[in-house]
Amino acid sequence: MCDKCSENPINHIAPSRRSAMVFVASALGLAVGGAALAKETKSPPKPQNVLSPDTALKRLMDGNARYVDGVTRRHDFKHEREALVGGQNPFAAVLSCADSRIAPEYAFDTGRGDLFVCRVAGNFAGTETIASMEYAVAVLNTPLILVLGHDACGAVDATLKALKDNTSPPGHIPSLVEAIAPAAKAAMQQGGNALDVAIRQNVIDNVAKLKSAAPILNAAVEQGKLKVAGGIYRLATGTVDLIVQG
Repeated sequence: MCDKCSENPINHIAPSRRSAMVFVASALGLAVGGAALAKETKSPPKPQNVLSPDTALKRLMDGNARYVDGVTRRHDFKHEREALVGGQNPFAAVLSCADSRIAPEYAFDTGRGDLFVCRVAGNFAGTETIASMEYAVAVLNTPLILVLGHDACGAVDATLKALKDNTSPPGHIPSLVEAIAPAAKAAMQQGGNALDVAIRQNVIDNVAKLKSAAPILNAAVEQGKLKVAGGIYRLATGTVDLIVQG
């Protein structure tokens, strides 16, 4: 260290008043900018999607009615893309089967950013799906979840056959059978068309599972912020029959 520096080490390391003022001003600027950014983030990209649970369900079913009648709306995907760059606020979340014939965005005549969709063969709520729905409700403020089954579901049919024949499907398919088995077993005990009964029971079971999923979804239901409904998509007509209205 040189003699000049050693004479007054405090002056060497202490910031000047000017530099301190610059630092404070910068900090204030960041704080103001951060507040403005937070305010901007809180503003929903699609204000029309801020709905009550009941209104969200009605909007969903009105869209299905248009789809069935063949009078779907024209969606401006270009401007929707631009509006949704900074975020999303879907008015409904849908747990649907992965079957290629069921497309919730089409079935409910919705645009981008309207539906938060999770799809898995057999439309059951596994751990990852529940977590995804928790994100939709807790972070995106989605007021409605719809569990959407469909007639002639191959995953449910495969589960029934596996149980009747006491066989195990190849690969990872047994994980689907295990998840759907409770509904399939209940249907086999009831008689009638086991496939139709199992499809319906599977929807009912997963509605109940999501409604009771602690600590996020069940709390939102109890507070009236969330409705969990269930329906069955009819392949021939495109109609969604509500069997659980939340």
